[in-house]
Amino acid sequence: MKKMVIVTDSCSDLTQNQVEQMGIKVIPLTVEIDGVTYAHYPDERELKIDTFYQFLRDKKIAKTSLVNVGSFLSFFEPMLKDGYDILYIGFSSALSGTLQSARVASEELKDQYPNERIVILDSLCASMGQGLLLWNAWKLKESGKSIDEIATWVEANKLNLVHLFTVDDLGTLKRGGRLSDTQAFLGALLKIKPILHVDDMGRLVPLKKARGRAFSLESMVELMKDRITEPEKQTIFISHGDCLDEAKEVGQMIQDRYHVSEIIYNHIGPIIGAHSGPGTIAIFFMGSYR
Repeated sequence: MKKMVIVTDSCSDLTQNQVEQMGIKVIPLTVEIDGVTYAHYPDERELKIDTFYQFLRDKKIAKTSLVNVGSFLSFFEPMLKDGYDILYIGFSSALSGTLQSARVASEELKDQYPNERIVILDSLCASMGQGLLLWNAWKLKESGKSIDEIATWVEANKLNLVHLFTVDDLGTLKRGGRLSDTQAFLGALLKIKPILHVDDMGRLVPLKKARGRAFSLESMVELMKDRITEPEKQTIFISHGDCLDEAKEVGQMIQDRYHVSEIIYNHIGPIIGAHSGPGTIAIFFMGSYR
């Protein structure tokens, strides 16, 4: 069978251990803080996660950038030279232009490497939702599935990958331009904690408003009820904005109620975290619908 490598971008928020275990390649997006640009790698080589979240708590503004075509050309070409086909599963096209850069780069490389393929898939996912899609793709690769079989599964199942999350700090949304001053003020005054999800078009959209932190976390777990399928067979992912203890409390609620097979935790990285802020908690699982 033709050699194949699964690749993605750093918005997948996979742990370094997962990246190593899965043997995938990750291209970094960047975040700029106080005029300094940092590439986000899973091993945190340029910016430690705890440092990043301290920047946000200090009210610094983080600006994110997509991956350009040139970076993708440099990223893809060594793998093609080594005779690998590439399966790229990327950050939702509704949230970033990164996927389009990957498509342009793949077209430019097509004639140079006629015996190799680059298959570009829009995950329509974010954070560890994208990571969970990759996790399932990797398991299919491990079972001996071909690049086309894996791509077919991803396309058929990506809209069953549910994202539920809540943000704690409306100020981060305001500073990032995702929320007006008035909305942020009223939300903070009323202790409103929005629950959001990623829809079938890969967009972040509000799902429900909850009054208070505890109720927002309980509401997310309750919202799983009508969506999750065969929970006892599932590995689910939970990502968090530097609040692991609370994330584990949510995980325990999920375990008590749905008896899932396994829960894997990781930080929300700087690219997503720049907009969601400290205290964000997100749950990802396979369901009957988003």
